[in-house]
Amino acid sequence: MSLAKLLELKGKVALVTGGSRGLGLQMAEVLGELGAKVAITARKQHELDAAAKHLKSLGIEALPVVCDLGDLQAIAPLVDTVLDKLGPIDVLVNNAGTSWGAPTVDHSLDGWNKVMTLNVTALFVLTQEVGRRCMVPRRSGKVINIASIQGLTGTYPEGMPTLAYNASKGAVVNLTRTLAAEWAPLGINVNAIAPGFFPTKMTAPIAAALGKDATAEMAPMKKVGGPEDLKGAVALFATEACAFITGQTLAVDGGLTAV
Repeated sequence: MSLAKLLELKGKVALVTGGSRGLGLQMAEVLGELGAKVAITARKQHELDAAAKHLKSLGIEALPVVCDLGDLQAIAPLVDTVLDKLGPIDVLVNNAGTSWGAPTVDHSLDGWNKVMTLNVTALFVLTQEVGRRCMVPRRSGKVINIASIQGLTGTYPEGMPTLAYNASKGAVVNLTRTLAAEWAPLGINVNAIAPGFFPTKMTAPIAAALGKDATAEMAPMKKVGGPEDLKGAVALFATEACAFITGQTLAVDGGLTAV
């Protein structure tokens, strides 16, 4: 089979959480470019509408669905909508997440619970729902979990106090490994991407505190992630190009975790 055929998603359906901006929108773009119909979800209607308009301008069939994944009861209806409008989900990108910055002794329980609910529990519930209704019965599917290099190293080099976020992303890394082993006999690939520093709304406080040049200097490549830098990894993990790859976490970080 040609590489072009391995990377094709024509006729497939993808769901990207947190898909209205930033890394989620970047990933939705590449999935659509490879031929998938793409459902994107986020909390804010106007941001979703703008993202869907952008995707449609690129010739991508896009379905915006408002959903607050922090409300676990909203997850099944989200899947209902995607199934009704687009059909069974072939590719699930668990990208939605949040952070909370505070020293451990000052970290509120509400903040801890907010981060863990969205970054870990909602990811589990949505993956379970999509697996049960789409992937397991069809013995096919690709799950891409968005972790973080903070889930690999425990901290950024500059030591920002984000205990709950770092712990949650470590959980995502191990959830990926465990689920990959369980679902491998069913023809389902489960992998994770661990981004380094990308300029996003979530990382803006770090950039503001350290300065743009300092964030670039953290990585051996002396730059931050750009608008194209996750696309190759997503293309790999979303397609048959990863047929013999599962349970892996790929750092996309300019070499930061290599040193």
